[in-house]
Amino acid sequence: MILSTHAFFQQAYLVNDLEESIEKWNRLYEAGPFHISPHHQTEKFSYRGTNQQADVSYAFGYLGDQMIQFVQQHDDIPSIYREMYAAGEEGFHHVGILVHDFAEERQRFIDAGFEVACELWADGVDAAYIDTRSVNGGFTELHGDPPHILGSFARWKRQHELYRPGDPVVVPRIPSWPPAGT
Repeated sequence: MILSTHAFFQQAYLVNDLEESIEKWNRLYEAGPFHISPHHQTEKFSYRGTNQQADVSYAFGYLGDQMIQFVQQHDDIPSIYREMYAAGEEGFHHVGILVHDFAEERQRFIDAGFEVACELWADGVDAAYIDTRSVNGGFTELHGDPPHILGSFARWKRQHELYRPGDPVVVPRIPSWPPAGT
């Protein structure tokens, strides 16, 4: 049974230091520029039946057509990251798939016997981390594709296409969408 015909849009890594990882990937691969979301919080959150959120920061950038995400967990609260790596360890964590019908895609993975490890809603987007470690050695993130998110990703990819060595490797954060009060 084919679960998904969607291409991976993202690969993600748990790292000990966002800025150091950004610099290394930029020097080695010319990845970036990167957008950092420090101490990211979500409006709705569930991890293995609890609502306890770990303190994490994210960095997002492109390498060719692939989004690269770095995740740094600042505490030892149980999380999908600590399920794979102890404090001080780092490595590949998940691949991401953009989905239009989030509920349908989520159910398809459940019906195939995979567990939903974590679900969240932030910035107007549903996301779920499916425990697919038995297949790919990591999680699979299902990520909704509303127009404002696709627009952000397209801008970040275009910034990568225009990036030249010597340009800033970190882009100042643009306020989240939709703006507060709308």
